[in-house]
Amino acid sequence: QVQLVESGGGLVQAGGSLRLSCVASGIIFSIDEMGWYRQAPGKQRELVAEFISDGRINYADSVKGRFTMSRDNAKNTGNLQMGNLKPEDTADYYCKIRAKTVSWGLLRDYWGQGTQVTVSS
Repeated sequence: QVQLVESGGGLVQAGGSLRLSCVASGIIFSIDEMGWYRQAPGKQRELVAEFISDGRINYADSVKGRFTMSRDNAKNTGNLQMGNLKPEDTADYYCKIRAKTVSWGLLRDYWGQGTQVTVSS
């Protein structure tokens, strides 16, 4: 089965930086999309940033200019560099991919277990 593992979360002061990583493993034929989402207590899960199929990156308005997403296709790895962090960035961050496990299969979404980011003031 496909497995996603996030890392890099932690506690940081406002204005600081963190780098999150997501590594995908298992039987994967292709990854069409990769993205980062976050969910704060009592809030809905929201998109942070994502690669779409044509290679473009979509960023949430709240993180534009502060967060940068990157990927290494050969390693099935994605990263989210977060700078100038604010208390409102505090949330659990999740990696998601849209992928096929076989060439004739359907595209499906796979989620990691999340990594916690806490930004103090």
